[in-house]
Amino acid sequence: MEYAKGIKIKMGQVFREEDVVPVTFIKLQEGGVEFNVGDKVQVSGVSKGKGFQGVVKRHGFSGAAMMTHGTKHTNRAPGSIGATGPQRVFPGTRMGGRMGGDNINAKKLKVIAYEKDQNLLLVKGAVPGVKGGKLKIYNLTVK
Repeated sequence: MEYAKGIKIKMGQVFREEDVVPVTFIKLQEGGVEFNVGDKVQVSGVSKGKGFQGVVKRHGFSGAAMMTHGTKHTNRAPGSIGATGPQRVFPGTRMGGRMGGDNINAKKLKVIAYEKDQNLLLVKGAVPGVKGGKLKIYNLTVK
């Protein structure tokens, strides 16, 4: 599947009649893919890195039920990580670790505007990555 390479410039808003449309500005670099207003696109990029995160932020653990009455350092601790019988930690056990920095696909985003002379593409909604991050844009309406 052919794609166009681009760079995420910024997030913004477009005012249409009575509503406000959140858009992402993408500067196209190269690629033989044509875009039209109303096309559905898929945007691939690397998500923002969050660094080392604990289980509350990374996996949504609730933490300790009681934050008082002698609870001192275990408010955001993961709790037990398994039984003592196997004497090992099973693969896939949810623990703290690096979060973010993954390849993400934002699918079925609508093209709001395309300025061919400036190589600028406006897509409705959010796309993965930081400002200046590299993106791949696939046109889903072209067969």
